[in-house]
Amino acid sequence: MTEIKPTNCHFCGYCCAFLATVEDGRVVSLEPDPTRYPYDERILAGCRRWKMNLDVLDGPRRVNYPIKRAGERGSGEWERVSWDEAFDDIAGRLTGLRERYGSGTLASMIGGPHASFWPLHRFMSLFGSPNNMGIGQICWNPRIWMDAITFGWTVEADIRFGLTRALFIWGTNPAQSDNSAFWQTIRAVGASDDMALVCVDPRYTQIAAIADLWLPVKPGTDCTLALAMLNVIVSEGLEDAEFVGQWCHGFDELVEHVRPYTPEYAGAFCGVDPQDIVKVARLFAEGRTALVSGRGIDQVGKSVAPTHRAICCLRAVTGNVDREGSCILAEASDFTSEVDFELSDLLTDEQKELCLNTPFAPLQCFEGYDLVREQTEKLGRRLPMRYMTSASPDLVLKAMETGEPYRVSALIVNATNPLLTYADTNRVYRALMGLELIVVLDYYITPSAAVADYVLPCAGAIERPIFQIHGGVANTGYGGPAAVEPYYERKTDYDIFRELGLRLGQGQHWPDETLADAFATQLAPTGWSWQDYCAIGIYHVPPAPEKHAMLRADGTPQGFATTSGKIELASELLPKLGGQRLPEQGPFMRLCSEGLVARLSERGGHHVEMLTGSRKQPYNASMYLDNPKFRARTPGPVVEMSEAMAENLGFAAGDTVELETDFGKARFTLALAPMRDDVINVDYGWWHPERGVPHAPDFGGIWESNVNTLTSCEMQEQLIGTWAYNAIDCMITKVDDSLTWDTI
Repeated sequence: MTEIKPTNCHFCGYCCAFLATVEDGRVVSLEPDPTRYPYDERILAGCRRWKMNLDVLDGPRRVNYPIKRAGERGSGEWERVSWDEAFDDIAGRLTGLRERYGSGTLASMIGGPHASFWPLHRFMSLFGSPNNMGIGQICWNPRIWMDAITFGWTVEADIRFGLTRALFIWGTNPAQSDNSAFWQTIRAVGASDDMALVCVDPRYTQIAAIADLWLPVKPGTDCTLALAMLNVIVSEGLEDAEFVGQWCHGFDELVEHVRPYTPEYAGAFCGVDPQDIVKVARLFAEGRTALVSGRGIDQVGKSVAPTHRAICCLRAVTGNVDREGSCILAEASDFTSEVDFELSDLLTDEQKELCLNTPFAPLQCFEGYDLVREQTEKLGRRLPMRYMTSASPDLVLKAMETGEPYRVSALIVNATNPLLTYADTNRVYRALMGLELIVVLDYYITPSAAVADYVLPCAGAIERPIFQIHGGVANTGYGGPAAVEPYYERKTDYDIFRELGLRLGQGQHWPDETLADAFATQLAPTGWSWQDYCAIGIYHVPPAPEKHAMLRADGTPQGFATTSGKIELASELLPKLGGQRLPEQGPFMRLCSEGLVARLSERGGHHVEMLTGSRKQPYNASMYLDNPKFRARTPGPVVEMSEAMAENLGFAAGDTVELETDFGKARFTLALAPMRDDVINVDYGWWHPERGVPHAPDFGGIWESNVNTLTSCEMQEQLIGTWAYNAIDCMITKVDDSLTWDTI
């Protein structure tokens, strides 16, 4: 029997809609579905990933059955087991470890986009452990925290042709990071005479190439740049005086605070032309301005919270908050929110006290969450608790290594590859090798799965439904149904955590038998059925602008959900946590000791600033490296630098170079790219999946060109616990050895 089934791709966060031709339960072809969100022929024409779906669905490297370690950890010896055997053994071992060490002994790591976060978070909550790790502290959390503290909730850019005067793209490159509808919007802005486009980035990205103005800011100096823009705006009287007077708290303090941040001072510190700072400041204040920031400013250590706060202040003093054409305060969701589905409120006070972050990151913990929750609930909104309290890898690794303040002995890894994507690979490896139980949910035996006790086959694209809500901080969800039941013995992550939960006595909290049933339950408050949603691929209620001015029943304006009821340029909450009342530039993270610099300088090495982690289509983190077409175009990992920098250092394109810090070393091929002349940009996530199942000692080549052998997850920022992948240093030296990378 042949059927046409709606389904979705999972190879990026946009989850584009497709129609699958299914014959006898197997997908035989896949075509774009123009009837469902977020169809755009320009996106699909430029996307090289979606055509992988059929190959990946039944690819030779897929894990199709539960497997258990048969030899020494990392030996590459596995045996097939039944699901019941795996579930019973894992549940039994987790029960024993909890009895011996307490509920905090279990930690987790999660990635995406081929997973739903809340099933794992629910399982962790019901187990009683706060030790879920992710990338929130360096990706999403900083902006969400600072938006919520400054405005009372998070904001999103509202770009409208004919209304928006300028669009600032700050520290992100959507042309490479997602190939989304947003990139198509930016391209249209670049071709428009009615909307100016400004790119703030050390690299001359595809955004910079079409921008009206490119500010090649020195990595990690973004806070100073924003404060200098504020200096220009207030010194020239360009602020929106009416909006500031009615809706902003602490303006006079801010004026005094930014006085030293002149364009001349910032130009020297940030490495940009002072006149360009003046230009962009005036442009920002000229009319309705939209701004989109990215991980480039989320990964700068001690400056991350101040940078986002300074950007919040820029928006506020120019009146570009909750305003059409600039940014809009998001609405609470009509559907059941992420925070309600993760069941974090079921953690006891004793279990919350196990939070490792509390003394070191007083915002990114339950106490900090409760302070912000008191504010956001004034307007009936709550941030997802698990994201905003996720454990610092630095502290969890310490608990694995030392048993302090208690022993972390078990780890669940869901859809991520921490030996490639987490900072300080050597430390992560040592910590994982000392654990008593590691369970990995994934498509493949990755280098990280290679050190596991169990690898559980996870259903992915086409095999699982999607309701993507990005933490539940807005009234939007998108995705669709599975086209087929999971092949072989694969299961969705929801099925896996539910089955484990049932064996651990969590049954009453897993009432929905399937993930689709759970999504239907989540949608129920909207009045929509799961079938209604799947028919169009999106549930979305556009947020209303100017919500702060709406009148309550008593005739007073709603205002903002902050301590003062206004936008807090000067924060009343942050000082309670040891934070800054007004944003200030922080110092940079240094990875190279004086001894290392001196020793390698004698050997011809050079001490340079480094960026890491920038996206590069069609790859994503450590994924898709075994695609022959992709590798033919981008065959190996590179270090990029400008032509002028290469000439100054005596390097040439194609040279093999070795990067080193006090944490480790890695080798790359040198490539030339337009960017600042004092910064290098290093690829990440590279390994050799084409070599077969990874195992000791090289684990698929992770020690050769893995930039995270150089980095550190040491907490640099005092509120959230952010570490640094940008605004860091390394030594670079030319070497004669060739690398092992080539096309496959």
